Amino acid sequence: MSALFRKDAPESLGSLANIYPSPTSLPPLSLPDSPASSKPRRRPYRFSTQCATVDNPDEKDQYGSSSVPIYQTATFKGIAGRYDYTRSGNPTRSHLQHHLAKIYSAQYAHTVSSGMAALDVITRLLKPGDEVIAGDDLYGGTNRLLSYLQEHNGVIIHHVDTTDPELVVPLVQAGKTAMVLLESPTNPLLKIADLELISNYVHRTAPEALVVVDNTMMSPYLQRPLELGADIVYDSGTKYLSGHHDLMAGVVTCNRKDISEQIGFVINAVGNALSPFDSFLLLRGTKTLAIRMDRQQRTAMMVATFLDRHGFKVFYPGLKDHPGKGTHDRLASGPGAVLSFVTGDKALSERIVGATRLWGISVSFGAVNSLISMPCAMSHASIDPAVRAARGLPEDLIRLCVGIEDPEDLIDDLENAIMEAGVTLPSPLPSITEPYTPIHGEPWSPPPLIVSNRRLSIDEPRKPTHSHWFISAPGKVILFGEHAVVHGVTAIGASVDLRCYALASHRDDGEISLHLPDLNNWEHSWDIESLPWDAVTPTRVGEDHGPLLDPRLMDAIATRALPDSVHLPQYARAKAAVTAFLYVYMILRQDGKPKPSFSFVTRSTLPIGAGLGSSASYSACVAAVNLIFAKRTSLTEPVRKRLNSEAAISYTVKHDGRRAIPNEVAEEVNKWAFIAEKVMHGNPSGVDNTVSVHGGAIAYKRAVNGSKGGMDGLHGFRSVKFLLTDSKVPRDTKRLVANVGIRLKEDPTRGADVLDAIQAISIEGFRCLSDPEIPRETLLSGLSKLIRQNHAFLKELGASHISLEEICELTDEFGLCTKLTGAGGGGCAVTLIPDDFYDDSLRILTDKLVEAGYQPYLTTVGGSGLGVNPVVGNPTPLEKEELKEAFVKEPRMNLAKWAEQQGGWLYV
Repeated sequence: MSALFRKDAPESLGSLANIYPSPTSLPPLSLPDSPASSKPRRRPYRFSTQCATVDNPDEKDQYGSSSVPIYQTATFKGIAGRYDYTRSGNPTRSHLQHHLAKIYSAQYAHTVSSGMAALDVITRLLKPGDEVIAGDDLYGGTNRLLSYLQEHNGVIIHHVDTTDPELVVPLVQAGKTAMVLLESPTNPLLKIADLELISNYVHRTAPEALVVVDNTMMSPYLQRPLELGADIVYDSGTKYLSGHHDLMAGVVTCNRKDISEQIGFVINAVGNALSPFDSFLLLRGTKTLAIRMDRQQRTAMMVATFLDRHGFKVFYPGLKDHPGKGTHDRLASGPGAVLSFVTGDKALSERIVGATRLWGISVSFGAVNSLISMPCAMSHASIDPAVRAARGLPEDLIRLCVGIEDPEDLIDDLENAIMEAGVTLPSPLPSITEPYTPIHGEPWSPPPLIVSNRRLSIDEPRKPTHSHWFISAPGKVILFGEHAVVHGVTAIGASVDLRCYALASHRDDGEISLHLPDLNNWEHSWDIESLPWDAVTPTRVGEDHGPLLDPRLMDAIATRALPDSVHLPQYARAKAAVTAFLYVYMILRQDGKPKPSFSFVTRSTLPIGAGLGSSASYSACVAAVNLIFAKRTSLTEPVRKRLNSEAAISYTVKHDGRRAIPNEVAEEVNKWAFIAEKVMHGNPSGVDNTVSVHGGAIAYKRAVNGSKGGMDGLHGFRSVKFLLTDSKVPRDTKRLVANVGIRLKEDPTRGADVLDAIQAISIEGFRCLSDPEIPRETLLSGLSKLIRQNHAFLKELGASHISLEEICELTDEFGLCTKLTGAGGGGCAVTLIPDDFYDDSLRILTDKLVEAGYQPYLTTVGGSGLGVNPVVGNPTPLEKEELKEAFVKEPRMNLAKWAEQQGGWLYV
């Protein structure tokens, strides 16, 4: 009742403020003098003690049993006794109801056969024409019963968002409103209704109306609505009160005798009172309620924090950014053990739920065992899909009901399920939230290479576990820190939903081939033995390549391996790609081992040369394929495990092939992808290939002048939209990077100031995207300003281009902020699209950009990294050619969908 005496009503309550009486408006209390007592004053028992202590003075057992006996009988002998028929009364049930009334702060308690039976008994107090105000986020069974009452009993139901008291007020009318039905937190979106405020208003406006609260989500341990002004509180005893899902029960409590008598009459008349045995089980369960709830909600907080930190939208009143946290903290003593989250994709949610092992897939909650479900397909499936959509119930919603298992096991199982479903969850990495803080761990210096313990025979052919492999890797967008990252400044980058795809096939003819259809269909084959192997100093298993390229091998490839065609103008872009492929292929050679023979074809949905990491995604594919065919990777191990597990059973569940590639394998590929990037660009930062391999979003710092570098995962990009605009102006990345370096040397003082400013922008961007408490509007506004400032400094470094400036001007007309991304000098620009930007305006903007000769892409960022897909079976030579031909000829706009349909993908 604390809110009734607050000095000022919350400002957000508006017209409801006048319902709060001031202390001076209340009549004075007349209390008798307290007599002195010679006995020491005893404090009331605390809740957990009350739960564990079952004592009914009116029902003393004749034998003094410490546990209430089960009176498993239908009838009782005698005429004038208290009990005659168990439907009307039973000693075991009486003990239970006395105990429940005590812990609910109630005068009366009744128990019935289920939670829905409890609500059914309560709604029998209604008559035709009565109006009921109920929430719009209700348990599916509650919604089903209310719909029945409206259709068959003439009861008028008003569904409204009860978390906003202003929406409830207009519906409360004296003489009409008979009942206000509330849940808080709601199921399954965990929305919070101000039970105290609404109860007070309803009683003042419509005194005859009853405020009924479903308290199942909280249990009396965390929330006691009768103390907050509710008239009736009901609970599904199946859930937390029992705690073991071994019984069905419902509880109804109240403080008014007239209501209790009506409830008791209905229960006796319809005969749905709780059985003696279930009464015994429920009484036993309540004894451990407090200790179970303590463990469950503590673990739930850990699970919610885990999901929140990995970028999922989580509904849980224990999180700081929950919109109803303040109200909930005032009403309840804990956040509970139920939470829900959305993934943005229904199919992804289904894969996550299906991939869990420890979390049981089931409806209900409150048991000692953890459960996972998709409400729209399970507990709330009875609600019409259109109604669910209108009430804002997401189809991709996953509900978690946390049990008492070890928190680390639960989180580990959930993490594995999410990764198996195809979502990248970066490992915790050193923080860079403070400016100029060193970051530990070079991205191209991973843990020691993982290889099989089995030794290969000298004569064993170098054929991988599968003859065909699809590989893919995403492009990237750099939001902050281009160019400056080369000089030790933090850069922030994220993967985009445009990818490079590759198909590698085993050959038996002693040749390797490279085909680049998107680069004017360049293609060439080499006799393996004709390559300049005398110039190779191989990197042995377990060794790192080192920071410098092998100049002898680079020269040999340029003079003795590159075909004349790469020097033709139409194939100018192919030269670097061919060199990188040959360098990685040859440097991975193992002494005394047969050289692998395969063909390699790559396609891209990324605009090539636009600064979106097309070369990095290509480099990731080159590294992965060469490691696979050289048998220098454990990348094949998760494939083998998956196929073995599927072969062991007669039926497999389709998961769209999305399984996780271990992080150590990703680091292994990333090391060699960086080498390929060095071949193509000379002095790359390392951020592009890291994003292409790992996916997601990262803050990256390169080791410079003895300082340590590394990366830190970011998870705030998931819900931010960007417009990527390809200027179609070709760039010379090496020249651009070199020119920036020259400019910094020409004016080192100003150069240092610019680098400091870009570092500050990157750090501020990192903080914004890492802080869940920043309001959405503030976040987007702040990012827009940082983008504009970052572009200005890059322009000062000479990295911009007239085309990029025109794109900035066009987007500025719409109030949007744009910057170059990548090396600049052409290439791509990135524009942040606010949530409230109209679709029509976006269409007009994209039309203008196209008219100006540019190509815009509306994209999301932060998705999966490297993907591999082994083609199962042993296809014939004809089938190999047909697969390759289909891959090459598939239209670019359909390529991603075509590749996904091949199935069997595993992702980092």
